[in-house]
Amino acid sequence: MSENCNGNCSSCSVDCENRQQESMIAPLNEYSRVGKVIGVVSGKGGVGKSAVTAMLATLMSRKGYRCAVLDADLTGPSIPKIFGVHSTVASEDGEHLLPAKTKGGIELMSINLLLQSEDSPVIWRGPIISGVIKQFWSDVIWNDIDYMFVDMPPGTGDVSLTVFQSLPIDGIVMVTTPQSLVGMIVKKSLNMARMMNIPVLGLIENMSYITCPDCGKRIDLFGQQSLEQETADLNLQILGRLPMDPALPALADTGKMEEFQGDWLDNAAKIIEEL
Repeated sequence: MSENCNGNCSSCSVDCENRQQESMIAPLNEYSRVGKVIGVVSGKGGVGKSAVTAMLATLMSRKGYRCAVLDADLTGPSIPKIFGVHSTVASEDGEHLLPAKTKGGIELMSINLLLQSEDSPVIWRGPIISGVIKQFWSDVIWNDIDYMFVDMPPGTGDVSLTVFQSLPIDGIVMVTTPQSLVGMIVKKSLNMARMMNIPVLGLIENMSYITCPDCGKRIDLFGQQSLEQETADLNLQILGRLPMDPALPALADTGKMEEFQGDWLDNAAKIIEEL
């Protein structure tokens, strides 16, 4: 094993004894090219993971990169709605699928783009869901993508395991809220990634604070949090803090997330760009 090994065999050409997991990576189809793959993870639902995924893809797209979002949250897909995409995807040749595109050119694949109705439930068992995730990677023609963001379901279930084992993940970004940072569930997701040698790029704290519209004072709704100490204990880097800004959910609800303004995630985009 090379002294510079980061444990991610998918991006390494060295033939060493630690490459056992490589055989589990699902093949990318011959018409696709995907550069870096970033997973966006949360320990629990409702922390704004999908919104953060959309914002990161938007920021990288603004930098001039070709970006895509693979919506791996099959039972709770929200990526198409956040971007205002409601059309169904098409087949190129009866075998491969063409992803949908946002107004800004970000390519999308989500189960909601394949269902007859957006509110149809996905009542599938784990093996079927895992198979669909692999198909999203292998059967979709991803058109020369520089950065793909994978919006993962919360927790450490079948889909998370499938993504970590079947997709060449270059790193994950964890999303949390102040009151759940020290929770056991968050640590479970972190430990799962590290056990599987998936690089953890850092943590984004959503709903971190509000800014008074009258005086501009910052208000910590959940009290003073020792975020720096807690992330240091977990050996995590803080990539950004998002406020509770009414404009953000309004943009998500109306499918206009690509129009968001704010520098909260600029450092996260910089870290991703430097991979």
